[in-house]
Amino acid sequence: MTTIRSICVYCGSANGNDPVFTDEAVALGTAMAKSGIRLIYGGGNIGLMGATARAVLEAGGEVTGIIPDFLKQRESLLEAVQETVIVPDMHTRKRLMFERADAFVALPGGIGTLEELVEQLTWAQLGRHKKPILMLDTRGFWRPLLSLFAHMNFAGFIRPGLGVTYLVAEKAGDIIPMLNTAAQRSALTEPAPEARAIGERF
Repeated sequence: MTTIRSICVYCGSANGNDPVFTDEAVALGTAMAKSGIRLIYGGGNIGLMGATARAVLEAGGEVTGIIPDFLKQRESLLEAVQETVIVPDMHTRKRLMFERADAFVALPGGIGTLEELVEQLTWAQLGRHKKPILMLDTRGFWRPLLSLFAHMNFAGFIRPGLGVTYLVAEKAGDIIPMLNTAAQRSALTEPAPEARAIGERF
């Protein structure tokens, strides 16, 4: 893989208390559509999830929503997307999102967003995939997590040779170029220059 064709976006089903969170979600969705990149996401119509998906659609892009049956009402299924996949449980949802995506982006979000992000970092650490993983650090949202990673490393819980690389973008407009660069370098079995190893100072 040298070009990103689809991105799985993890993000909150709430908007957060700063309008910039939504602004950046919309900017990412618009940029994805203009670049011909399909959105793979959780299928909801609320919060940053809905904002991202609607932005992709409004800019002429394509969206695949994957949602468990029990969440269709709670997260208000977005019916305008080109493809909706209803699955029986969260495990199936996460597996299909992984399989359909060339890269993963985490916007601000809650416990679910954190869990999905950390799972992909774990799978990458264990050598199960080399797909780029990026955090959009809007208003420094992910800095406490980055500090925790550094603390884990300092305390000796991330062993040499088991570091995980990830990308951190400050603005939505930086995401697609960073992911494409990472994908191209991964194809050459070289690390992306923007990538940070867990535990690296920032």
